[in-house]
Amino acid sequence: MIEINETEVVKDIKNKKLTVTREFNASLDQIWRTWTQSDLLDLWWAPDPCEAKTKFMDFREGGYWLYSITGPDDLHVWAKIEFTKIALHKRIESINSFCDQNGNVNSGLPVMNWKNEFSATSTGVKVIVEISFTDEADLEKIIEMGFERGFTTALRNLGVLLKRKSV
Repeated sequence: MIEINETEVVKDIKNKKLTVTREFNASLDQIWRTWTQSDLLDLWWAPDPCEAKTKFMDFREGGYWLYSITGPDDLHVWAKIEFTKIALHKRIESINSFCDQNGNVNSGLPVMNWKNEFSATSTGVKVIVEISFTDEADLEKIIEMGFERGFTTALRNLGVLLKRKSV
């Protein structure tokens, strides 16, 4: 069992999958807004000391979120999340890829299939993010790029945001 405010990352190389689990002391509606509104995503999505900056967001099935992660030493990484399935307050499925500032996918970097599930618990909300890859090399590349540290830090940022701001 995961303690509240701890992030668990399970790497399943054989099945080409990462599973990230975290529980938050918040309502389902608060968690949903932080994952679906660009102004709130910009406040927590990037790992410290970086920032997320939305260029465009259309949160609906068939829509997408185009954003950049900016940071020290002129770091500027663009990414695109294409929303494929949305079940209000329950699930968001998407295709996540690295791209340029116009949303053109960078074919030299891994594409990830994300399934985010949100469920109410007796103490808050459990978020389970399952990320699958087409091959082991893509999964290993994301791990090598620092995904675990980066996403764990971003989820910690979300926990801090939920504590200090009424979302």
